[in-house]
Amino acid sequence: MRLRRTRGRDPLGLRRVLSDRLLPALVAAMALLAALTLAGARGAGGLVARWEGGAATALTLQLPHGAGTDRALAALDALPEVAEARLADPARLKALLRPWLGEVPTIPLPQIIELRLARLPSDAAALTARIAAAVPGATVEAHGVWVARLLALARSLEAIALAVLLLVAGIATAVVAVAVRAGIAARREAIAILHALGATDGDIAARFARRVALLVGIGALGGTLVAAPVLAAFADLAAPLLGGRAGAGPLDLPWAVLPWADLALLPPAAALIGWVTAQLTLRRWLRRLP
Repeated sequence: MRLRRTRGRDPLGLRRVLSDRLLPALVAAMALLAALTLAGARGAGGLVARWEGGAATALTLQLPHGAGTDRALAALDALPEVAEARLADPARLKALLRPWLGEVPTIPLPQIIELRLARLPSDAAALTARIAAAVPGATVEAHGVWVARLLALARSLEAIALAVLLLVAGIATAVVAVAVRAGIAARREAIAILHALGATDGDIAARFARRVALLVGIGALGGTLVAAPVLAAFADLAAPLLGGRAGAGPLDLPWAVLPWADLALLPPAAALIGWVTAQLTLRRWLRRLP
């Protein structure tokens, strides 16, 4: 016997036993955590890409005032590790010093040469020593050493975020399984009667699965919608770290930079998890019936 799918009929009473408030609320909270974690992983990946191709390969060379810069630039260009060497603009240096020293027109400033490496060195100390030997009297500031540590931290955060995302998915599966078992316990007699009358395992499981998938999908959609403005605010705070500018106010948030494709996948992915979990849980219980 196949259960009739007439709209509005609920022969198993699932609308009463599978609450349309508690389960969606729990899933919404987990979807919010998943959205934040997913965006955090994407953000860490973006920082890794930016630092790895930019600041990690940047060095600064300081020469005493009046030292010949042409010879230093020629020596630096001859090094295979150096992709670009250029003299820093004195006006920009004065602008950087102005907040601390004010106007400094008469103070002799050192000569600053900015270096861009061809790639991140495996031994930063050895490269710094070779650059210092090529330009005697120069002081080398290897920013890449610290950025390399930041890269390792960002990669660790990215891996942790993905692990947390898997953990959230596992907890969501457990919550759905518990809700389905509670529904089975509440409607045990009705399920047994329908099963004895000839209802197939697939029909009974489909009833539960559709109801669970609907509730889980609605909850995940709500959690994702709540997460969107939170993520936009975080993106606004992180904009200076990624080379952008923070917004002027709450209405000027960087909505376009949010991982909309990933966020759009959360509700259907959650609904699929709920559907599969309900199917497996109910079919396993039905196999024990005589």
